[in-house]
Amino acid sequence: IDEEGIIKLISKAGYKASRPKTDTKVEINEKEKQLKSEFNRLIIAIILSMPLVVPMIFEPFGYNFMLNGWFQLVLATPVQFWLGARFYKAAWKAVLAKSGNMDLLVSLGTTAAFGLSLYHLFLYGEHAGHDGLGPLYFESAAVVITLVLLGKYLEAKAKQQTSAAIKALQSLRPDVARIKTNGKEVEVSIEEVVLGDVVVVRPGEKIPVDGMILVGSTQVDESFITGESLPVVKNTTDKVTGGSVNVDGLIEVQTTALGTETTLARIIRLVESAQSAKAPIQRMVDKVSAVFVPIVILIAVLTIIGWGLYSQNWEQAIINGVAVLV
Repeated sequence: IDEEGIIKLISKAGYKASRPKTDTKVEINEKEKQLKSEFNRLIIAIILSMPLVVPMIFEPFGYNFMLNGWFQLVLATPVQFWLGARFYKAAWKAVLAKSGNMDLLVSLGTTAAFGLSLYHLFLYGEHAGHDGLGPLYFESAAVVITLVLLGKYLEAKAKQQTSAAIKALQSLRPDVARIKTNGKEVEVSIEEVVLGDVVVVRPGEKIPVDGMILVGSTQVDESFITGESLPVVKNTTDKVTGGSVNVDGLIEVQTTALGTETTLARIIRLVESAQSAKAPIQRMVDKVSAVFVPIVILIAVLTIIGWGLYSQNWEQAIINGVAVLV
């Protein structure tokens, strides 16, 4: 199976896939932009949700400054259908993949709460939500979406922190190398260095490649790998690691590893692998959610049918069903 086939299968399962970017710095910058976007969306959701929630907090204390139902609709609509659009998309993909996920529950619960409130608003107009007429649940829908957005932001922030660690590791490797050809020293981009090239490293410079010392002796600071703060003595035929610091001697190093095969690149790959791996608790949650979502939907449907048949008040039955979903 080729890469395109793998990407299509993953997309069909409801997930996104793409080829890994060769430039990790670009990928990290994209993650930073994504985190900023997540934060901005969260702030907007909080600003729109707060006027809906604050009156609910003070109502038990005898303070009634509940917003007009139409104004509640204006505040809740962008949270539901703009900021919450991602949940609808993910829920639809889950339905196409014949599986249930938390996005499906969020979409069903908030849409039911929003839809019922909208029905009451059109039925009772500006009296909706007052004097026991047509209770409004716009704040429930908005708050659920805002809380889940908070969770998404915290998740993105945790990933970005790992990306920052990768960025710090990448900064250890210099962008240029000084190679020796025909007795002359020429500065080239690190991507232009090939296996076997002789790289000249002056005192105080970072060693740009993994290699073996051909000429000279020095002390090398390898603390980024070993944690040892004292420099290590290196002589002819000794191996040196790209990213370590040449402390006090001029050396000529023959390149033995490049790109993804360098020690530094392997460390970065291990960090990325750890970032993408799931903790045991996450795997357990995935197993639980596979049965949790359909069970919750079933309980909600049974709640609506049970209350409807028992009380003959289908409006109250729907409210109770929505409560189960939310």
